[in-house]
Amino acid sequence: MLGLGELPNLAKIRQAGSYARLKTTYPAQTPVAWSSFVTGTNPGGHGIFDFISRNPETYQPDIALSHFAPPKNILARTRVVNRRKGIPLWEPLMKAGVASTVLRCPCTFPPETLHGRMLSGVGVPDMRGSQSKGTFYTQDRAASAQENEQLIYLDSGMDLTTRVLGPRNTRQSPPSDTYSEIRLRVAKPARTLVIQPGGDPATIEVRERAWSEWIRFKFKFSRLQSASGIARFYVRQLEPHLEFYVSAVNFDPAAPIFPVSFPTTYAKELSEKIGLFSTLGMAEEHNGLNNGRLDESAYLQQCELVLRERQRMLQFELDRFTEGFFFMLFDTPDRVQHMLWRFRDPSHPCFDRDLAPEFAPRIEEHYAQCDDLLSCVLDKVDEHTLLIVLSDHGFGTFRRAFHTNTWLWQSGLLKLKDNRKPNEDLGEGFAAIDWSRTYAYAVGLGGIYLNFKGRESAGILEEGSDAERVRRAIQTGLADLPDPATQRAAIRSVSRREDIYSGAFVENSPDLLVNFNPGFRVSWHTALGGFSHTLLDDNIRRWSGDHIVDPEAVPGILFTNHAFSLAHHNHAQIIDLAPTILNYLGVSVPQSMEGNSLF
Repeated sequence: MLGLGELPNLAKIRQAGSYARLKTTYPAQTPVAWSSFVTGTNPGGHGIFDFISRNPETYQPDIALSHFAPPKNILARTRVVNRRKGIPLWEPLMKAGVASTVLRCPCTFPPETLHGRMLSGVGVPDMRGSQSKGTFYTQDRAASAQENEQLIYLDSGMDLTTRVLGPRNTRQSPPSDTYSEIRLRVAKPARTLVIQPGGDPATIEVRERAWSEWIRFKFKFSRLQSASGIARFYVRQLEPHLEFYVSAVNFDPAAPIFPVSFPTTYAKELSEKIGLFSTLGMAEEHNGLNNGRLDESAYLQQCELVLRERQRMLQFELDRFTEGFFFMLFDTPDRVQHMLWRFRDPSHPCFDRDLAPEFAPRIEEHYAQCDDLLSCVLDKVDEHTLLIVLSDHGFGTFRRAFHTNTWLWQSGLLKLKDNRKPNEDLGEGFAAIDWSRTYAYAVGLGGIYLNFKGRESAGILEEGSDAERVRRAIQTGLADLPDPATQRAAIRSVSRREDIYSGAFVENSPDLLVNFNPGFRVSWHTALGGFSHTLLDDNIRRWSGDHIVDPEAVPGILFTNHAFSLAHHNHAQIIDLAPTILNYLGVSVPQSMEGNSLF
């Protein structure tokens, strides 16, 4: 696109300064790479190695970015703890008196204290504590719930009452759902659904096959306590039976139940200036499309709504920015590529020849929209301003899924209870594993852990020659492992953690990392501790593009309006950006930062 003149603003930046491929992290995952961006360290220095980690006491998968700490007493509130460590670049900036505006940077939930303003990004959950779980409503009683969604059946008729699910009330024993009642009226002549949130005399009309504005809901925990959330409705159809989709319920930026900004009042201030906006870390409703509740047009409509929110946010903050450090992440291009890549890959199992002419160009069109957004940024740039535009990783197709735990079972390194064989019915979370005979297990998006005695609660493996034998068996067994269906190697290599990580938090990383060849990826079953009866499957999900392959195959890109040293053109790394920014602003670089200034 750049060579064809379709990204004119990026071309201006390149002409004025420099462009290079950007070496990303192991693995090439959003929270890992952006944590390295802000700390200037490899993942061993900040402790984020994946979206998913595991609890060595229970072996259960867990979100790696943050966790909820229970209240210390009945009067205290649940706390959120950020699992990212290291020194983020806004910390030395704060000590030097340099202001920062940080908008939607991953792994900033809860937000951190800085000299300026911060709005949290990837890692902020929805009000039910998930990373994104919408709700499908239908009058069709034959419908069944899909993955990562809630299903609510509607009564028949044209005037209905139902509920929107809110956060769990953990103060009750056992915890229970909170909800907000809504009234609905189907207006067939106007082809609209009329929505009346509980207790609100006002109504909202939503056209068929369109998204609503943000609707605010109140969820009661008790007579005196409540929480506010926001969601959008998508009316899928009015007849022959009513069906609609409700987005994940976001924290209300005007009154979030957990802080999503610093200062805590900043999110409210921003919503008053630019209107309500999504606070969810992954705001695009990819699960709705994956499950077929939304079609591609509906998904792209919602992506457009997210992009326009970010545009208003960018413009408002740029208008009052005078000096210091300004960061804003636009991550909708990532979500568009994840969900639409199949239309540009005729070899993908989900390639649709009929829909490809309409949706194959949408990725490039979205990049062109993002290039347009740079106009207002360039208007603010003078000769003293350093402008950096980067992506944390590249992208590619995801055609085949590899079941790592099934391979470990086939190789005799993992055993199941009662001599069972691996299949999808075993579920997730390792419930069927016989830990007394298991040497290794896989969880997350590429990681393999050894079952060490003294580290895992039921570990059997001693560090030394036995552990070395297991490592070598995995490395040699997986490297260049062939896929009979495609006659290609699924896996390029397997890295040992000591070869790719260093720092204070290496002990929290997987022992081994599987580096896939382009076109292949770890399966979703594996990520959550599951199995399949086959070793490799076609990826038949709409989530068809990905970047969790050998990081050397998916470098990011880097544009700067000032030319950086020729020595860095072919060796720029994402860990170089924090030292570069600090150096340009005249602030000392902390010793913990491993990267080098590009200037």
